[in-house]
Amino acid sequence: MSSSQPSSNSNTASVSQAVTSQTVMPQTGSKLRNGLIAVVAIVLSVALFWGINHPSGTNTLAALAKSATPLAMAQQNGKPTLMEFYADWCTTCQAMAGDLGELKQEYGDRLNFVMLNVDNTKWLPELTEYRVDGIPHFVFIDDEGTALANVIGEQPRAIMATNLDALIQGQPLPNVGSQGETSSLETATTPAMADDPRSHGG
Repeated sequence: MSSSQPSSNSNTASVSQAVTSQTVMPQTGSKLRNGLIAVVAIVLSVALFWGINHPSGTNTLAALAKSATPLAMAQQNGKPTLMEFYADWCTTCQAMAGDLGELKQEYGDRLNFVMLNVDNTKWLPELTEYRVDGIPHFVFIDDEGTALANVIGEQPRAIMATNLDALIQGQPLPNVGSQGETSSLETATTPAMADDPRSHGG
């Protein structure tokens, strides 16, 4: 009789351990799963934040400005020119960057794409010459350096393409009377701009 008692106690202990391990395992698995979800959510949030604040690619405003033809080169190479007055803070300029990047890829071998940052005081003579008071401000210049037309504000890609085709072929520009959405430029030419920390870039 005494030999069967320990066996019963042993079975009870085994059942108790099994129940305890079944209770602990789901809690541990649940905690691990929740921790993993939290880590993935944090990583995705950081990636999304970084992507929004540091856009990459060739068709961003910063990338276009960096790869633009320098004005001095455009004035000497005998090609027609599309000159854009822009600013990094200009939402309309940013909105057009994708279309302009595509146009540059399509027309870049036959046309200069010049970008002048209105926050850079070295472009004050050009700002005055072309009467820039809103951006984006586009100037179409023929292969002899003569400004043919100005277009101000956001422009549809098809309209810009039609004008660029005409510019390259030496024909009158068909779509130069339109004005799209612009960013105001009321203080861009004031003397205080010389000390403005935004006075940088192309």
